[in-house]
Amino acid sequence: MKRSIIDFWVGIFVLLGIVCVVFLSLKVANITSFGSGSNNDYTLYANFSNIGSLKTGAPVKVSGFTVGRVVGIGLDPKTYQARIVMNIDNHYHFSSDSSAQILTTGLLGEQYVGLESGADDSTLKNGDTITLTSSAMVLEQLIGKFMTNMTSK
Repeated sequence: MKRSIIDFWVGIFVLLGIVCVVFLSLKVANITSFGSGSNNDYTLYANFSNIGSLKTGAPVKVSGFTVGRVVGIGLDPKTYQARIVMNIDNHYHFSSDSSAQILTTGLLGEQYVGLESGADDSTLKNGDTITLTSSAMVLEQLIGKFMTNMTSK
């Protein structure tokens, strides 16, 4: 009798551990919900000459606050620029002269898209493209420029 009660509680403890591991795995993978969320967001596009190591699922932030996610990255065959697709929460609307830039958390951290709203009265709508963009700073290029400046002096 006592053995079966102990086995029962060990089983509950193991099951709780598995649930915790699954939850943490989903948080690390940036999976916040299981639905598509198509009613709660709208799509914006932006073209960049260099996206660095930006990945799908990266956050879109305004003033450090996450307002959306990068859901797609591709190459525009006409301009040969990287074209990213962002889903933005419907609660947040940005002016049509907003700008987007690729930023990094910390020195070598994860990259994300930072949005800065402009002053225009009209807002971006579903399917619009942000035209004012700043590409990612690539650490290797910065080091290369620094090294060539040091050797030329």
